[in-house]
Amino acid sequence: MRAPKLNFGDKWEYSPAPESTAIVKIDDQYGHFIGGKFVEPIEGRYFDTVNPATEETLSHVAHGTQKDVDRAVKAARKAYDKYWAPMSPRDRGKYLYRIARMIQEMAREFAVLESMDGGKPIRESRDIDVPLVAQHFFYHAGWADKLDYAFPGRRTKPLGVAGQIIPWNFPLLMASWKIAPALACGNTVVLKPAETTPLTALLLAKLFQEADLPPGVVNIVTGDGEAGAALSSHAGIDKIAFTGSTEVGKMIQRSAKTDHITLELGGKAANIIFEDAPLDQAVEGIINAIYFNQGHVCCAGSRLLVQESVHDEVVRKLDHRIQSLRVGDPLDKNTDVGAINSKAQLNRIRQLVKAGKEEGAEFHTSRCKLPERGWFYRPSYFTGVAQSHVIAQEEIFGPVLAIMTFRTPAEAVQKANNSCYGLSAGVWTDKGSKIFKTLGELNAGVVWANTFNKFDPASPFGGYKESGYGREGGKQGLAAYLEVR
Repeated sequence: MRAPKLNFGDKWEYSPAPESTAIVKIDDQYGHFIGGKFVEPIEGRYFDTVNPATEETLSHVAHGTQKDVDRAVKAARKAYDKYWAPMSPRDRGKYLYRIARMIQEMAREFAVLESMDGGKPIRESRDIDVPLVAQHFFYHAGWADKLDYAFPGRRTKPLGVAGQIIPWNFPLLMASWKIAPALACGNTVVLKPAETTPLTALLLAKLFQEADLPPGVVNIVTGDGEAGAALSSHAGIDKIAFTGSTEVGKMIQRSAKTDHITLELGGKAANIIFEDAPLDQAVEGIINAIYFNQGHVCCAGSRLLVQESVHDEVVRKLDHRIQSLRVGDPLDKNTDVGAINSKAQLNRIRQLVKAGKEEGAEFHTSRCKLPERGWFYRPSYFTGVAQSHVIAQEEIFGPVLAIMTFRTPAEAVQKANNSCYGLSAGVWTDKGSKIFKTLGELNAGVVWANTFNKFDPASPFGGYKESGYGREGGKQGLAAYLEVR
């Protein structure tokens, strides 16, 4: 029986409820964080970092070059030899606990700044990103003096200086995801944040100063691909950890001077809805899988596979649900979908949507109003998608879903695995036995059952095929920063 459509008239329009930005102090200009202090870039160049929701410049940030990276690597090596490697694991753990507690104390400031610089809704940066950042430091603080117990009968040794390059979709979370295990294992770090979202990493640098972390243990060089290439190919780096596109990951793999490499790359996750699934809950799972963080998620459930018998009902419920999603000011507590991170990314989303239409898929989108300024895109989905369509193969990295159908569980698994990626997947069904059978047949590093996009520092995360290799998080993530004998 079809439920009547809800009609609240203009009551869908909420009064604005923006989070105050008064708690955040943004400097006019930022240098690199090297050797425990902020320093000017050697060549004196800076670039703008922009609020994607307003297109206003927030600050000017140092443009890193090979010379800046050299300086940072030397500082990290000195800190490794002088402070961090000789320090007892127990004392290293104390530093991590201190950092975790300070992050909790500054949680609101980090959340507001993250939404301003990256465009994600405040309720996501406040309730998901920042709490997970603190959790990663707490979790790895606990491991710092127990590494030998993680690998019974074997001895562990830090690798040395870790070069880490992080993306723009989860700037602060990815920084903690990489810095916390590296420090817990006794390594020092040179971090390169994405050029569109450097501000929370630089606020984290100020926190490291206040935590009295020894100088050079963590260094941050800002910039674009030039700085990233200099870091990933530097002869003084003992470990490379990269999260980003598959194309750049392949370049890093070719240029790296070390064999210790962790690559977390792109994805095109299948989210499978069987006919016996609780459909209302499954539709909420679809919303969370693809529209969370504007679809800027490497493990987003961007391919929806629906059993043919419930396809029409699922699409009807989904279409009804996306009409109630609010797109707009990321700092507004009522916003569900924030700003697209950059104009370049917005253009890429538009190009792929155009390709989907030209290939014959049917395009559906929300009817919500968009702000007059800033870079936004309505929650959207395609039906009538074929496996060969570009939108079923390429990572859109935006709030656009491709819907396909299947008749049997075997066909669902075959279609789900028909991708060059293998990062994540999801299964929705009422049958426990079907969950276990299907999960075991999916070629994906992370698989969720009757949920999606759930993360925990104790759970390893990583992919297969062109989604990269190596694991981050959990005991497996520790091994990536250690020599285990």
